[in-house]
Amino acid sequence: MTTNDHPMLFCFGYGFSAAALGERLATRGFRIVGTRRDSASVESLRLKKIVAYLFDGTAPMAAEARADLARACHVLISAPPAIGIGDPVLRHHADDIVNARGIRWLGYLSTTGVYGDKGGAWVDESTPPLPSGERGQARLVAENAWLDLWRKHGVPVHIFRLAGIYGPGRSALDSVRDGTAKRIDKPGQVFSRIHVDDIAAVLEASIARPRPGAIYNVCDDKPAPPPDVITFACELLKVAPPPVVAYEAVAPTLSPMARSFYAENKRVSNARIKNELGVRLRYPDYRVGLRALLEANTKR
Repeated sequence: MTTNDHPMLFCFGYGFSAAALGERLATRGFRIVGTRRDSASVESLRLKKIVAYLFDGTAPMAAEARADLARACHVLISAPPAIGIGDPVLRHHADDIVNARGIRWLGYLSTTGVYGDKGGAWVDESTPPLPSGERGQARLVAENAWLDLWRKHGVPVHIFRLAGIYGPGRSALDSVRDGTAKRIDKPGQVFSRIHVDDIAAVLEASIARPRPGAIYNVCDDKPAPPPDVITFACELLKVAPPPVVAYEAVAPTLSPMARSFYAENKRVSNARIKNELGVRLRYPDYRVGLRALLEANTKR
């Protein structure tokens, strides 16, 4: 099942969240294997002593990578679906995963965007998904396709709907430092967030307590308006905050992804990860998370 009897985590898309989990499991003796979309990224992982393979979603992986997948006991899917094309892992490797009988846990990283716009109301895992944009719709299709592997073939699939991810090098502190931070005001708008280390903690807790077919919201305790986060980051850095601008005034300049975030307004409940998985968030809100990031950066 694994090399030298070490358990193996195989990650499709070894990015920010997958690396946080990989680093945790490596300390427990796991062999970590990951894919990247281009040769340069694959080589950068190998320089870090991580087994890495090329997978860009346009063709199946090489035979050596597929052999490692066949030996994996844990699989993480972090690669996003392509709009109009579908999930790349399912398209090229569904049969490999179904036939890898040693898989004890498979996690699929989705998004809270599958709930759509709820006008600021609370949602939990029992809320019917109703995505409003193409990205959310593609995610929901992918979720259902992965759950079909559980229902039809017994693959131990778990769905994790992630809120806005932040962490080292990717936070409001960094956008303030590099001058790209904006305080965009859209009255009543709130977002849920999650620190990348807490994502890893949730995934690790699920691995310890698998429940195939389960869906989990992964977010912190306090949804908050976006301008509040930037204001607090500026306070921590002791700099003047950028001016508040109306959403309508800047919407044409935002990326399609940013506009999709502002098109949806909801508060996401994280009760299930606490009650079922016993997770205690290290960073229960953005204030705790940003303070910790600043302190960690100061100690370097």
